[in-house]
Amino acid sequence: MATAETDWSQRFAKWQAEAQLLAAEAEGNPIALLAVLREMEGVHRRLQEGALRNSLPADRRRLFALLQAIEQSGGWPYIPRLQIKTLLEHLNPEGSDSAG
Repeated sequence: MATAETDWSQRFAKWQAEAQLLAAEAEGNPIALLAVLREMEGVHRRLQEGALRNSLPADRRRLFALLQAIEQSGGWPYIPRLQIKTLLEHLNPEGSDSAG
């Protein structure tokens, strides 16, 4: 019989696979990929500001235990953004022929 944790893990794996499939289908289409990233960022924000914030412990002892668990499990989740510098590197690399 499946445990609640196993069921959650299976559902999460299915959700991850669907996100990967969506990204793969959008490959080569930067506008579509940006839409996927924006949606992922929105989900992250809604989870952080809603369910997570509402479920944080109210007392110091439990909050400290949570912070230790976060640290031990890989830290706070962060979705980094592509930097402008990285985008500019793809525009016109030095040494390439330019029109004009």
